[in-house]
Amino acid sequence: MFKRLHHWLENKRIKKMGLTEEQWESAIADWPVMQRFQGAERDALRDMTFRLMVRKSFASGDHFQFTQVMCLKIATMACVPILHLGLDWYDHWYSIILYEGDFIANRPYRTDDGVVHAQGPGLSGEAWLRGPVILSWASVCQTGAHARHTKASNVVIHELAHKLDMLRDGANGAPPMHPDMRPGEWHDIFTAAWDRLQRDQHRHHPLPLDDYALTNPAEFFAVCSETFFEDAHKMKQQMPEVYRLLCQFYRQQPA
Repeated sequence: MFKRLHHWLENKRIKKMGLTEEQWESAIADWPVMQRFQGAERDALRDMTFRLMVRKSFASGDHFQFTQVMCLKIATMACVPILHLGLDWYDHWYSIILYEGDFIANRPYRTDDGVVHAQGPGLSGEAWLRGPVILSWASVCQTGAHARHTKASNVVIHELAHKLDMLRDGANGAPPMHPDMRPGEWHDIFTAAWDRLQRDQHRHHPLPLDDYALTNPAEFFAVCSETFFEDAHKMKQQMPEVYRLLCQFYRQQPA
């Protein structure tokens, strides 16, 4: 009963916001990933996007004047990873802060040489453990299979992968496993892939994804996730076991 009432109230809020299928199609028309979703799956993604729009708040960073169309595009990108998981996987955060370009985190930052600076470098995105998702609109627009140093990039999927990762023991590259998945297999395969890419990097061999993935296990999972959705065929070809596990986790087969 309460679930039906909640659904009905959300429908009223969606209608009040003026969200339409035409507006949504316009917002995501230039994102190639959307070609993968047709028929009932596309309808489900649109419905999930509208519900995310009424469940989360969008706020301006540094007085950036964003539009509802921008929010629809971001919300759609956010919903793609959880299309077959459900919106409840995002229940533990409530807001998205959108900057026009890169933003500066107001906290000390230690560089590789050991020097501590008052502020860190410009960031394209950030996900707080108990807080918002922060995004650069310029980085959202730089999305695609070859967008970051010729490698796949999607800052929205990247930061939302961090949010999924944080659901179990913080951001460590190991999100909650489904009952039919084996955590030990996840650890072994992701560790083996990490070690192989580390060796390839040291030997100056080309990598199948952006080398930012090798920062730590949390970034490895996030970069693998954005590559999984943006350049699935390359991941399946060059990282088949990681691709297989991501198919199991996200309940999707994008390649």
